[in-house]
Amino acid sequence: MKRFWKHAWVKEDQDGCTVMLDKRNLRTPNGRHVVKFPPKQRALAYLTAAEWEAQTESLKSHSLPLTSIIARGLDVLDPAYAEDPKIREEVIAKLMTYFDTDATCYHEDYPEILTALQDAHWKPLIAWVSETYNVKINTTTGIFAVKQPVETRDKLRAIVEQMDALELAALEKAVMSSKSFLIGFAVVKGGLTVEQGAQAAHVEMNAQIDRWGEVEDSHDVEREFIRQTLGSVAAVVMDKRV
Repeated sequence: MKRFWKHAWVKEDQDGCTVMLDKRNLRTPNGRHVVKFPPKQRALAYLTAAEWEAQTESLKSHSLPLTSIIARGLDVLDPAYAEDPKIREEVIAKLMTYFDTDATCYHEDYPEILTALQDAHWKPLIAWVSETYNVKINTTTGIFAVKQPVETRDKLRAIVEQMDALELAALEKAVMSSKSFLIGFAVVKGGLTVEQGAQAAHVEMNAQIDRWGEVEDSHDVEREFIRQTLGSVAAVVMDKRV
Protein backbone atom coordinates (compact mmCIF):
# COMPACT_ATOMS: atom_id res chain seq x y z
CA MET A 1 0.00 0.00 0.00
CA LYS A 2 1.19 3.48 -0.85
CA ARG A 3 0.96 6.31 1.65
CA PHE A 4 -2.19 8.26 0.76
CA TRP A 5 -2.31 10.67 3.70
CA LYS A 6 -0.29 13.79 4.37
CA HIS A 7 -0.72 13.98 8.11
CA ALA A 8 -1.71 11.61 10.91
CA TRP A 9 -3.20 13.28 13.95
CA VAL A 10 -5.63 12.85 16.86
CA LYS A 11 -9.09 14.36 17.03
CA GLU A 12 -10.13 14.84 20.64
CA ASP A 13 -13.67 15.22 21.89
CA GLN A 14 -15.51 14.58 25.14
CA ASP A 15 -15.93 10.84 24.64
CA GLY A 16 -12.48 10.00 23.36
CA CYS A 17 -9.56 10.36 20.97
CA THR A 18 -9.80 9.28 17.34
CA VAL A 19 -6.73 8.64 15.20
CA MET A 20 -7.08 10.50 11.90
CA LEU A 21 -5.38 10.28 8.52
CA ASP A 22 -6.00 13.74 7.11
CA LYS A 23 -9.83 13.96 7.28
CA ARG A 24 -10.42 10.21 7.47
CA ASN A 25 -10.85 8.09 10.56
CA LEU A 26 -8.20 5.40 10.86
CA ARG A 27 -9.95 2.02 10.69
CA THR A 28 -8.88 -1.51 11.49
CA PRO A 29 -8.08 -3.87 8.57
CA ASN A 30 -11.61 -5.29 8.32
CA GLY A 31 -12.94 -1.74 8.07
CA ARG A 32 -15.54 -2.23 10.78
CA HIS A 33 -13.85 -0.38 13.62
CA VAL A 34 -12.67 3.19 13.93
CA VAL A 35 -9.45 3.41 15.96
CA LYS A 36 -10.78 5.48 18.83
CA PHE A 37 -9.71 5.39 22.47
CA PRO A 38 -11.34 6.60 25.69
CA PRO A 39 -9.83 9.71 27.32
CA LYS A 40 -7.73 7.62 29.73
CA GLN A 41 -5.91 6.15 26.69
CA ARG A 42 -5.14 9.54 25.15
CA ALA A 43 -1.40 8.80 25.10
CA LEU A 44 -2.02 5.57 23.19
CA ALA A 45 -3.95 7.49 20.55
CA TYR A 46 -1.05 9.89 20.05
CA LEU A 47 1.49 7.05 19.87
CA THR A 48 -0.65 5.31 17.25
CA ALA A 49 -0.91 8.50 15.21
CA ALA A 50 2.86 8.97 15.48
CA GLU A 51 3.40 5.46 14.12
CA TRP A 52 1.34 6.34 11.01
CA GLU A 53 2.97 9.76 10.68
CA ALA A 54 6.39 8.05 10.59
CA GLN A 55 5.49 5.83 7.62
CA THR A 56 7.40 6.35 4.40
CA GLU A 57 5.98 6.28 0.86
CA SER A 58 5.34 2.53 0.97
CA LEU A 59 3.38 1.24 3.94
CA LYS A 60 5.05 -1.73 5.65
CA SER A 61 3.15 -3.81 8.19
CA HIS A 62 6.27 -4.57 10.25
CA SER A 63 6.67 -0.85 10.90
CA LEU A 64 3.23 -0.70 12.55
CA PRO A 65 3.69 -2.97 15.59
CA LEU A 66 1.45 -0.87 17.83
CA THR A 67 -1.34 -0.68 15.27
CA SER A 68 -1.17 -4.44 14.68
CA ILE A 69 -1.85 -5.15 18.36
CA ILE A 70 -4.74 -2.67 18.42
CA ALA A 71 -6.28 -4.12 15.25
CA ARG A 72 -5.95 -7.66 16.58
CA GLY A 73 -7.74 -6.67 19.76
CA LEU A 74 -10.59 -4.77 18.10
CA ASP A 75 -11.18 -7.05 15.10
CA VAL A 76 -10.59 -10.47 16.64
CA LEU A 77 -10.45 -10.53 20.44
CA ASP A 78 -13.29 -8.21 21.45
CA PRO A 79 -16.23 -10.58 22.11
CA ALA A 80 -18.71 -7.78 21.46
CA TYR A 81 -17.51 -7.14 17.90
CA ALA A 82 -15.47 -10.13 16.72
CA GLU A 83 -16.85 -12.02 13.73
CA ASP A 84 -15.99 -15.32 15.42
CA PRO A 85 -16.14 -15.08 19.24
CA LYS A 86 -14.65 -18.57 19.55
CA ILE A 87 -11.24 -17.23 18.49
CA ARG A 88 -10.78 -15.48 21.83
CA GLU A 89 -11.09 -18.77 23.71
CA GLU A 90 -8.78 -20.46 21.23
CA VAL A 91 -6.15 -17.76 21.74
CA ILE A 92 -6.34 -18.10 25.52
CA ALA A 93 -6.02 -21.88 25.26
CA LYS A 94 -2.97 -21.52 23.02
CA LEU A 95 -1.34 -19.03 25.39
CA MET A 96 -1.75 -21.45 28.28
CA THR A 97 0.15 -24.12 26.35
CA TYR A 98 3.13 -21.79 26.45
CA PHE A 99 2.90 -21.83 30.24
CA ASP A 100 2.84 -25.64 30.21
CA THR A 101 6.21 -25.72 28.41
CA ASP A 102 7.66 -22.39 29.51
CA ALA A 103 11.42 -22.28 28.86
CA THR A 104 11.98 -20.13 31.96
CA CYS A 105 11.04 -23.15 34.09
CA TYR A 106 13.80 -25.33 32.57
CA HIS A 107 17.18 -24.43 34.01
CA GLU A 108 20.59 -25.82 33.07
CA ASP A 109 23.51 -26.70 35.34
CA TYR A 110 26.10 -25.58 32.77
CA PRO A 111 27.75 -23.73 31.08
CA GLU A 112 28.45 -21.11 33.71
CA ILE A 113 27.40 -18.13 31.56
CA LEU A 114 24.01 -19.72 30.89
CA THR A 115 23.34 -20.51 34.54
CA ALA A 116 24.37 -16.97 35.49
CA LEU A 117 21.93 -15.47 32.99
CA GLN A 118 19.15 -17.79 34.15
CA ASP A 119 19.78 -16.73 37.76
CA ALA A 120 19.80 -13.06 36.79
CA HIS A 121 16.70 -13.01 34.56
CA TRP A 122 14.54 -16.10 35.07
CA LYS A 123 14.61 -16.66 38.82
CA PRO A 124 13.47 -13.08 39.68
CA LEU A 125 10.69 -13.43 37.09
CA ILE A 126 9.40 -16.66 38.60
CA ALA A 127 9.66 -15.17 42.09
CA TRP A 128 7.65 -12.10 41.04
CA VAL A 129 4.81 -14.11 39.52
CA SER A 130 4.77 -16.51 42.47
CA GLU A 131 4.70 -13.78 45.11
CA THR A 132 2.42 -11.34 43.28
CA TYR A 133 -0.28 -13.90 42.50
CA ASN A 134 0.33 -16.31 45.38
CA VAL A 135 0.97 -19.29 43.12
CA LYS A 136 3.56 -22.05 43.00
CA ILE A 137 5.62 -22.43 39.82
CA ASN A 138 7.66 -25.59 39.41
CA THR A 139 11.09 -25.52 37.81
CA THR A 140 13.55 -28.25 36.92
CA THR A 141 17.16 -28.83 35.98
CA GLY A 142 16.35 -32.27 34.60
CA ILE A 143 15.54 -33.52 31.11
CA PHE A 144 11.96 -34.51 31.83
CA ALA A 145 8.95 -32.26 31.44
CA VAL A 146 7.86 -30.36 34.52
CA LYS A 147 4.16 -30.20 35.31
CA GLN A 148 2.67 -27.05 36.78
CA PRO A 149 0.12 -27.26 39.63
CA VAL A 150 -3.48 -27.27 38.44
CA GLU A 151 -4.26 -24.48 40.91
CA THR A 152 -1.55 -22.27 39.43
CA ARG A 153 -2.66 -22.87 35.87
CA ASP A 154 -6.30 -22.22 36.71
CA LYS A 155 -5.50 -19.01 38.58
CA LEU A 156 -3.34 -17.58 35.82
CA ARG A 157 -5.87 -18.56 33.17
CA ALA A 158 -8.63 -16.83 35.13
CA ILE A 159 -6.56 -13.63 35.11
CA VAL A 160 -6.05 -13.89 31.36
CA GLU A 161 -9.77 -14.50 30.79
CA GLN A 162 -10.55 -11.24 32.61
CA MET A 163 -8.36 -9.19 30.25
CA ASP A 164 -10.05 -6.79 27.86
CA ALA A 165 -9.46 -7.10 24.13
CA LEU A 166 -6.41 -4.83 23.91
CA GLU A 167 -4.69 -6.30 26.97
CA LEU A 168 -5.21 -9.83 25.64
CA ALA A 169 -3.88 -8.82 22.23
CA ALA A 170 -0.84 -7.32 23.95
CA LEU A 171 -0.31 -10.52 25.96
CA GLU A 172 -0.58 -12.64 22.83
CA LYS A 173 2.04 -10.52 21.06
CA ALA A 174 4.36 -10.56 24.09
CA VAL A 175 4.11 -14.32 24.54
CA MET A 176 4.60 -15.12 20.86
CA SER A 177 7.59 -12.81 20.50
CA SER A 178 9.31 -13.89 23.74
CA LYS A 179 8.20 -17.54 23.35
CA SER A 180 7.35 -17.53 27.05
CA PHE A 181 4.02 -17.14 28.83
CA LEU A 182 5.67 -15.93 32.03
CA ILE A 183 7.79 -13.27 30.31
CA GLY A 184 4.85 -11.98 28.30
CA PHE A 185 2.56 -12.02 31.33
CA ALA A 186 5.06 -10.12 33.47
CA VAL A 187 5.63 -7.44 30.81
CA VAL A 188 1.87 -6.90 30.44
CA LYS A 189 1.26 -6.84 34.20
CA GLY A 190 4.21 -4.58 35.02
CA GLY A 191 6.49 -7.15 36.61
CA LEU A 192 9.17 -6.62 33.96
CA THR A 193 10.23 -3.56 32.03
CA VAL A 194 10.65 -3.83 28.28
CA GLU A 195 14.42 -4.17 28.68
CA GLN A 196 14.07 -6.79 31.42
CA GLY A 197 11.62 -8.73 29.28
CA ALA A 198 13.99 -8.61 26.31
CA GLN A 199 16.90 -9.81 28.44
CA ALA A 200 14.81 -12.66 29.86
CA ALA A 201 13.67 -13.68 26.38
CA HIS A 202 17.24 -13.79 25.10
CA VAL A 203 18.99 -15.65 27.91
CA GLU A 204 19.90 -18.59 25.70
CA MET A 205 20.83 -16.40 22.73
CA ASN A 206 23.07 -14.19 24.85
CA ALA A 207 24.78 -17.25 26.31
CA GLN A 208 25.50 -18.49 22.80
CA ILE A 209 26.85 -15.08 21.78
CA ASP A 210 29.15 -15.09 24.80
CA ARG A 211 30.59 -18.46 23.76
CA TRP A 212 30.58 -18.27 19.96
CA GLY A 213 30.21 -14.62 19.06
CA GLU A 214 27.45 -12.64 17.39
CA VAL A 215 26.03 -13.47 13.97
CA GLU A 216 25.57 -10.23 12.04
CA ASP A 217 22.09 -9.58 10.61
CA SER A 218 20.68 -12.27 12.89
CA HIS A 219 21.32 -11.69 16.58
CA ASP A 220 21.33 -7.91 16.22
CA VAL A 221 18.07 -7.95 14.27
CA GLU A 222 16.44 -10.22 16.84
CA ARG A 223 17.53 -7.89 19.67
CA GLU A 224 15.90 -4.91 18.01
CA PHE A 225 12.76 -6.86 17.10
CA ILE A 226 12.05 -8.03 20.66
CA ARG A 227 12.50 -4.52 22.07
CA GLN A 228 10.29 -2.95 19.43
CA THR A 229 7.60 -5.57 19.99
CA LEU A 230 7.64 -5.50 23.79
CA GLY A 231 7.77 -1.71 23.68
CA SER A 232 4.54 -1.71 21.68
CA VAL A 233 3.02 -4.17 24.15
CA ALA A 234 3.90 -1.91 27.07
CA ALA A 235 2.41 1.10 25.28
CA VAL A 236 -0.92 -0.67 24.77
CA VAL A 237 -1.32 -1.45 28.48
CA MET A 238 0.31 1.63 30.00
CA ASP A 239 -3.03 3.12 31.11
CA LYS A 240 -3.53 0.15 33.43
CA ARG A 241 -0.44 1.10 35.43
CA VAL A 242 -1.44 4.68 36.17
